[in-house]
Amino acid sequence: MMNFEQMDWHPVFLSLRVAIIATVVVTCLGVPLTRLIARKEFYGKDFLEAFITLPMVLPPSVVGYGLLMLIGKNGLLGKALAGIDIIIVFTWYAAIIASTVVAFPLMYQSAKAAFKSVDVNFEKAARTLGASEVRIFFTVTLPLAWPGILAGLVLTFARALGEFGATLMVAGNIPGQTQTIPTAIYFAVESGNNLMARTLVAIITVFSFIVIFWVNRWAKKQTY
Repeated sequence: MMNFEQMDWHPVFLSLRVAIIATVVVTCLGVPLTRLIARKEFYGKDFLEAFITLPMVLPPSVVGYGLLMLIGKNGLLGKALAGIDIIIVFTWYAAIIASTVVAFPLMYQSAKAAFKSVDVNFEKAARTLGASEVRIFFTVTLPLAWPGILAGLVLTFARALGEFGATLMVAGNIPGQTQTIPTAIYFAVESGNNLMARTLVAIITVFSFIVIFWVNRWAKKQTY
């Protein structure tokens, strides 16, 4: 049995930090963008939606390679940042970017379904009463779509917490710096440290189960 006092908790805390920040970023960017796209018809909409959801079907290593081409030292954005002494790859910021990119489609799909389920007549009624679009969004649309958005939040957090392939490509596996739970489990198994691997598997499984269980209970209460 592993002594928890001697265990390296950095991968656990880093994974939680990365997952929380990625979820906040995805929510702040994804919800308004999804609301805009869901209710608007414009040229190239299908192409844009396909591009947004592409990370959901691509292998994580492919997504990671694409991010390297963007934020790597020789990447389009990486070169510009290197000019002002900012290096992203092989830092925990790269892990946040990777988790954000792979989790974004889950929020988009959940929020899109949630917004489409909102009756537009409620929004039209609010407009006739003189409410601004911002007020309509926060007082009418968002509350009605909230259950679906909450489901997207949970899926986003769970996906960010378990992200492995893209994170390994752009952030690596530096103990104490960029090592997350998934990468720690992989390299623990590779090195034969099955006790550490089992402990981390148990931690991430129990934590994920608690989050999903709580959300399911909350959603069930909202139906009554």
